[in-house]
Amino acid sequence: MDRAADRAAPGDLRGKVVIVTGAGDGIGRAAAVAFGACGARVVAAGRRLDELVQTVRQVEQAGGEGTAMAADISRPAEVERLVGGALERYGALHCAFNNAGIFGRTARLADDTLENWSEVIETNLTGTWLCMKHQVAAMLERGSGAIVNCSSVSGVLGHLGSCAYSASKHGVVGLTRSAALQYARRGIRVNAVCPGSTDTSMLRSVYRTEEELARRADMLPMGRFGMPGEIASIVLWLCSEASSFVTGQVICADGGVTAGRGEQGMKRRERKE
Repeated sequence: MDRAADRAAPGDLRGKVVIVTGAGDGIGRAAAVAFGACGARVVAAGRRLDELVQTVRQVEQAGGEGTAMAADISRPAEVERLVGGALERYGALHCAFNNAGIFGRTARLADDTLENWSEVIETNLTGTWLCMKHQVAAMLERGSGAIVNCSSVSGVLGHLGSCAYSASKHGVVGLTRSAALQYARRGIRVNAVCPGSTDTSMLRSVYRTEEELARRADMLPMGRFGMPGEIASIVLWLCSEASSFVTGQVICADGGVTAGRGEQGMKRRERKE
């Protein structure tokens, strides 16, 4: 696979301050580094400080400025401290990419646990709401801002493996659209990106063997996984002035999954018939 696809195309976000949650690896790290390459000042947030430090090092190598802040987005006090810390360090907040999330356990609804349901919803949905609550407040003070929330293709389609995950990501879509309406005349744009199967540690925690990964990739219309940098490119565009008339939108980057039955799906159907 051509790894060039993992590099987001740089734009001009010089001097902008951006918070990226879930920045320790995967899509979050790719976005943080891409923001840095565009001249932004990046607050890399996540649960594991050591991974965030590595992300900040890459941000700086890309020509940006960054700082690592440990935060669990499911904890209100930590989210408030995160946004407050960004304002204290850089004096403003221009953009945010709310990317942090978990998959939880794979289970049929009747076999799932309240503990798993609560953890997934609290992180993916409540955590995104908490981040937005404080981010919007900070952006209202300066009269502008751009927020991108990370939903999932499972936020517009069902997910066979987890009702909790799909429900949480559907919730992020509704949250995005509603907030976009509320703040459209206050200078704050809110959009969502819905990645399909993207080559990240989360994907590899679900499909654990090379055989499972290959089989999953072959199910996609494009026949491959997305790369973190491909998602990051969309996030950067949504945070830039190039998308100044775009708000309340949900962009699926899924290799064609939501377009309909792909070539492999047709072949399987033909074999059955």
